[in-house]
Amino acid sequence: MTDNNLKNLPLGTSDFAALRLANEIYVDKTDLVYELASKRRKYFLARPRRFGKSLLISTFESLFRHGLRDFKGLAIEKLWIEESKPLVVRLDFSEIKNFSSPEDFSRKFTSLISRCFGMVGFQYVDDDLNSASGQLSTWLQTLDINALVVLIDEYDAPLTSCLNQHGLFNSVRERISEFYAVLKSNDRALRFVFVTGITKFNKTSIFSELNNLSDISLAPQFGSLLGYTHEEVQTYFGSYIAKSAEVLSISQNELMNRLAAHYDGFCFEETGTKRVFAPWSLLNFLAQPDRGLKDYWFESGGKPAVLLEYLKSHALKDPEEYARDKTIALSELAGSSDVETLSDIGLLTQAGYLTIKSVEFGNTVFLDYPNLEVKRAMAQLYTEHLLDGKVAGQVGAGPIVKVLYEESAESVFHILNRLFLAIDYQRYPVRDEASLRAYVQVYFAGAGLDVKVEHHNAHGRSDLEVNAGNRHWIFEFKVVQGNKGETEKLSEAVEQIKQRHYGDQQYSQEVKRVALVFSIEDRKFVKWQEV
Repeated sequence: MTDNNLKNLPLGTSDFAALRLANEIYVDKTDLVYELASKRRKYFLARPRRFGKSLLISTFESLFRHGLRDFKGLAIEKLWIEESKPLVVRLDFSEIKNFSSPEDFSRKFTSLISRCFGMVGFQYVDDDLNSASGQLSTWLQTLDINALVVLIDEYDAPLTSCLNQHGLFNSVRERISEFYAVLKSNDRALRFVFVTGITKFNKTSIFSELNNLSDISLAPQFGSLLGYTHEEVQTYFGSYIAKSAEVLSISQNELMNRLAAHYDGFCFEETGTKRVFAPWSLLNFLAQPDRGLKDYWFESGGKPAVLLEYLKSHALKDPEEYARDKTIALSELAGSSDVETLSDIGLLTQAGYLTIKSVEFGNTVFLDYPNLEVKRAMAQLYTEHLLDGKVAGQVGAGPIVKVLYEESAESVFHILNRLFLAIDYQRYPVRDEASLRAYVQVYFAGAGLDVKVEHHNAHGRSDLEVNAGNRHWIFEFKVVQGNKGETEKLSEAVEQIKQRHYGDQQYSQEVKRVALVFSIEDRKFVKWQEV
């Protein structure tokens, strides 16, 4: 974008004062900031990565440190009347996520605490007889009432960095707990505390020691505190939307629909009604619309290495889970977890891979992938799991999109066989039509295709349908145990397509209807026919 009338996009800016000084677009959330900062409270907020947690922390920092200096023209300017400026300590725990032992972590944690609190007068002395926690507690006792604001960003970064190492995890948790215990015992000095993270681990004393910590992660009032609502996108980025629509030669309404399908849909509150765009994805698209709707959030923020490894070894074990309905009790989603009993679905939701679609029957939360970007990313992860860490291209099954767009049913038959011959059959055997369908689904979806399974019409439901450019493919799968009955199963699939009128609906695309028979013994498709 080169239009001088456009304010700069706040892409990658996590410092509020710098954003305002650079005249970058700021989506005004300061009415909500006021609701929080005006009270003498301690808050916790869980959100996925790349949703603006650090910018929010910086906003609080600017407000308490400098008053309204950086808030000209924003909602809070007419609301904030507090003149006192307490001491402000900002801690970013992501600075200490790389460590090799409990001792290494303790050294780095002590260094962070002494450096950040040292900026407001605390003087740490390396003394074996008086720990850093003890010295900090003594110093806090000298402060006046409400003299200190503590802002903690990514409190769980050290913990998620050692999720698969229980001994190290527990040591880190104990050391951090000492720090929270110090804050609790010196509550009189604390004017305001705000803590952010992705996950909610118990036994860290963030919830037990700071027992008056208000968890606003699922609060409806703050459901849009981070992320952009549909209305905010149109209000604050309208000029960019217009420019981007022009670049892509589509209407603004069509562009908004596409953006919503790809980047919107995240819901962080317990009524399941407020939805927001992923800021990182939207801003990256608006900065370079000629590249199209790429997967920005997942590539840069949605797959932190250690957390992703944990998910791969736990929540992503069964590719058949990809398409299954997912629910969780609201009380479980709202509560904190221990690493030994960490809920896979809860972690996937907190990390942004799943989101709240609705809350029914009082306490049942129905979950789904928030949008196409995340849905495609999850399918890619499941496919990599099927292929033991490889991607489809490494096993000769990469060009599936081109095949479906341009080539024949026979080509689809052959490329699917290359995929299935590469699957670790000991871990992921094809047991029945359901598992066969699930594996094909994650393969297609991971390639960025729009896939529907068990698609209903008035006469029945097809196994799998997929849009590919000017084509609409309909697949009916059958499975045989041995080498007999292949021809009969193929005939059965063909007749099912015909009798149940799969593909007889009005489609604007060319319809390709294919029957396929898979042999469990041979581990491949053995028959196919286009109908």
